[in-house]
Amino acid sequence: MNSKYDFQYFQGSSLSDLFAQDITDASYGFILNYPATASWAAYPNLEKYFIQDGSSEATKTSFDKICQKEPWKILAVLGDRIPGIAINPPPKSLLAYWQEHFGFNYSNRLMMERLTYLDDLSQSVRFDKLITLFPFDRLKPEKHAIDSDTHYRLLSKVTLAELGVQCPKYESYNLHEVNLEDIQLPQFPYLIKTSHGLSGEGTYIIKSLSDLNYCLEEIRKYLNIKLLDKIIVSEFVKNEVQNYCVQFYVNKAGEITLIGTTRQLVTPEGNYLGGLIDYCNTDMNKFFEMIAAIGKYAHKQCYFGVIGFDVLEDQDGQFYAIDANFRVNGSTPLCLQRHTLLGLGKEVAKYSSDYRMEGTLDSILVTLKPELECKDLIILSALEKVKYGKIYTEIYAIVTGETIQEMQYIEQKLQNKGLQWLP
Repeated sequence: MNSKYDFQYFQGSSLSDLFAQDITDASYGFILNYPATASWAAYPNLEKYFIQDGSSEATKTSFDKICQKEPWKILAVLGDRIPGIAINPPPKSLLAYWQEHFGFNYSNRLMMERLTYLDDLSQSVRFDKLITLFPFDRLKPEKHAIDSDTHYRLLSKVTLAELGVQCPKYESYNLHEVNLEDIQLPQFPYLIKTSHGLSGEGTYIIKSLSDLNYCLEEIRKYLNIKLLDKIIVSEFVKNEVQNYCVQFYVNKAGEITLIGTTRQLVTPEGNYLGGLIDYCNTDMNKFFEMIAAIGKYAHKQCYFGVIGFDVLEDQDGQFYAIDANFRVNGSTPLCLQRHTLLGLGKEVAKYSSDYRMEGTLDSILVTLKPELECKDLIILSALEKVKYGKIYTEIYAIVTGETIQEMQYIEQKLQNKGLQWLP
């Protein structure tokens, strides 16, 4: 380990155990879903804590992603010390599978009424503090485990330069003070990002005039529906050779625990597809200076919890932080499988939210039983859908192997059984 820092890996496998040291002073719960701005949202974030989750009703992040698939993925690895709060229960067969394979009993989960849950939690005597992925407009500020204004600022793309790590040069603009048309733009390629885009939404790679026109049209839509204050214009990191997500936990005392580092799978447009991890051959030492700086900054802001920051490495070996997520990240459950999978001799694993298989979840659990029992495949979330009268299941899952070659072989074997990867 680096002599300057003695950061250690987390030895558990649940989020509850990560947070355990910091939740003894009050009664905590974990709200598993993001806020939304779509018409279906009972408590849309339209007042203060804007989130860019789609510039029109047709492009809003869907109910099933925000309220079912994503929350269930976190619930799968939450553990039993913190009540997980959701507004849609996971399928019974999925819950039974989790109980068998993750070993938690999930009796602490709390399902609440979608139309009243934030009002109920604001008035709750059971919960003093609520851990969230993003602040909620309609949850009382004092109920947020992290000060809601601080958390919103930490989650902003504008804050990146304050973290004390190398990042691409960028300029930020308040669109209530500067006209979009008056912004001096650099030469192609570059990036424009909205302040609080959800899951890749609001990030635009500008390589041509048509890219720029599309981006400006989207930003104007966000301005028209009053869901955007700030954007950044960032330089483009050239000659990228690797894209990482580095994750750690910072506790209330400012102490750091390593969670893991994944290589990110992204589309050419920058949309997140999943993560790939090599539990034994990932050297986190090279990120220690960045981890220490971001952890120190977070602690000064009175933040505690999971932090995942995205890093691009260029061909000269330079590291650039391009985003920092002060929350549980998409690939956090993958990192938490470290000790379980190493105990089985499995050093490599890939997480994706883009698996699909024909049939009901019950039938899939039977078909894939051999792979599930030996943890060649781990299901984090699953939702049945119907199209043209045919039932299929959307699956968030982890494929594992002793080596990357074996993992690819297992993935091919699963594909032959009907499990499709649809990036």
